[in-house]
Amino acid sequence: MTQKITLQELETNNGKDGKPAWIAYQGKVYDVSDNSFWIDGEHMSMHNAGKDLTDDLEIAPHRDEVFSRAKLVGELV
Repeated sequence: MTQKITLQELETNNGKDGKPAWIAYQGKVYDVSDNSFWIDGEHMSMHNAGKDLTDDLEIAPHRDEVFSRAKLVGELV
């Protein structure tokens, strides 16, 4: 069973103050806390955790294959 994650829960888990760094992509929420490209909830000074990054990935130099290395937390509702 997939955990249901609200937008408010996603925004709270922004990688700041010891909280995990969660991001959403195409309706799924991933934990990127252990990824060295996500320090304190920030990715390459361009993206912040706690957000839905679906639209942002349209211009990213990589595609959704990067999510295969992230832990799936649940589904954004």
